[in-house]
Amino acid sequence: MDLRIFSPSGHDATADQRPAVGFFHSGGWYGGNADQFYAHSRYLALRGMVAMSARYRRIKEFGTTPKECVMDAQSAVRWVREHAAELGIDPEKLAVGGDSAGGQLAAATALVDGHGDEEDPETSCRPDALILDNPVFDNGPEGFGHALVRDCWQQISPIDNSDAAAPPSIVILGTEDEYIPVTTAERFDRLMEKKCVRCDLRLYQGKPHGFFHAWVSKEGFADALVKVDRFLVSLGFLEGEPALEVATPEGWWRA
Repeated sequence: MDLRIFSPSGHDATADQRPAVGFFHSGGWYGGNADQFYAHSRYLALRGMVAMSARYRRIKEFGTTPKECVMDAQSAVRWVREHAAELGIDPEKLAVGGDSAGGQLAAATALVDGHGDEEDPETSCRPDALILDNPVFDNGPEGFGHALVRDCWQQISPIDNSDAAAPPSIVILGTEDEYIPVTTAERFDRLMEKKCVRCDLRLYQGKPHGFFHAWVSKEGFADALVKVDRFLVSLGFLEGEPALEVATPEGWWRA
């Protein structure tokens, strides 16, 4: 497992305490690469955050299971917190995000207990904000990829382990996602609301799984990332206006 780190211009790791964000890539726990979130990371570094994109032990390469992927994700968050001083980040302003199975890993850092490896268990792996792009919330019998997690889904399924200590989250989902039903995202949203935890559910009409990646749609990428930017501004992670432009039927406008 490793982290690719994107630092803001002028960042002095010996003196700064910048907000930070870490991303976990998609691929059904089986494949995928950390470069899926390089564009997001570069943008958020441009906006002043220390951004990281993680490569974890995928099933295809390492013969692991999703449980080990969760262990890697939680270990990554603990490692970042333990090395906050040398990374020049604020350990109390750490956001974690991911896409699809990577969204499950991100949510699991906040909602699932009892995993991780080697790092100090006294160091919390619970982030201060979640950025969840079409996440695999539900690992239960009706959820995506259940056959891979049949023996451990009750321990690692985010929607089945939500609690009132969960951090605020933003959820990006297309209504035509073939893997994550809108009803699942709405159920997660209701669970968070019931526990008085902020959850900003942003549904994109007619959009499929992964529509927000730059190589799929530049417009979808920009629009979704502007929503993430404004979410982070509302939490005090960022300041000012987004630095992206969004396409409309009338043309491009600066967000």
